[in-house]
Amino acid sequence: MTKEELLSKLKTIIEPYVQNQEGLKQISEATNFIDDLEINSANLVDIILDVEDEFGIEIDNDGMDKMLTVKASIEVIQDKLATK
Repeated sequence: MTKEELLSKLKTIIEPYVQNQEGLKQISEATNFIDDLEINSANLVDIILDVEDEFGIEIDNDGMDKMLTVKASIEVIQDKLATK
């Protein structure tokens, strides 16, 4: 799966939780979920659960702690998919 495909799926997953719609339109690898999209920390947990369901992976606490930006999230997903 390419980064573009991952980004597209990730964008679909996070969309319901985003408070800053302008930030979502400008999404890039540098986008921070909390600062740029105004997603609260409780919703980050929901996003991680949705990511696990979508990709059929399990994300451990270390992975969860890293998933604050789009780039870090894509890297965690790619790592988990590679070891699946």
